[in-house]
Amino acid sequence: MLTLTEVEALARAAHEGQTDKAGRPYAEHLQAVAEGVRDRGGDADQIAAAWLHDAVEDDALSETWLREAALSDRTKAVVLAVTKRAGETPEAYAGRVLATPGALLVKEADLAHNADPARLAVLDAPTRSRLTEKYAHMRALLGLTDGTVPGVASR
Repeated sequence: MLTLTEVEALARAAHEGQTDKAGRPYAEHLQAVAEGVRDRGGDADQIAAAWLHDAVEDDALSETWLREAALSDRTKAVVLAVTKRAGETPEAYAGRVLATPGALLVKEADLAHNADPARLAVLDAPTRSRLTEKYAHMRALLGLTDGTVPGVASR
C-alpha cells in the first residue's frame, strides 16, 4: 500500500504545473484539503483521498490508474465519490457523496477551502459571487449548513 507521503508526492506530480482559479499552484489546494481532513479527524484513507480528490476529475490521473493503484478500496471509493461527472446534477453528485462512507468529510474540507474568503477575495466579483452561491448550494445539499459534518463529532 502507498504511504501518505507517497500519495502526496504522486498527487503533487500529477497536478504539476496546474493552478487554481486565483493562479496559485494547485498543490496548495490539495494540501489544504488534506490538512482539513486531518484536522476534522479524518483517517489515513480519507487523507489519501483528499490528496487525490481532484486527480481523476482533472484528468491528472486516470480512473484506470486509480483502480490499479496500491490504495485501499475505501480510498478509491471516496476519490470516485467526490469526482464530478460530465452532465451530472448537483443533487446526483451530493447523493453519491452522502452514500459513500468517508466521502462527506473529504468534500466538506474541499468546500471549506474552496469557499475560504481569502481565496475568493482575489477573484473578480462575478466569479466570486457565482462560486460563493455554488459552494453554499452544495453545502446545503450535503447537510453542511451549520459548518459541521453530520455524524462526526467536532474536536
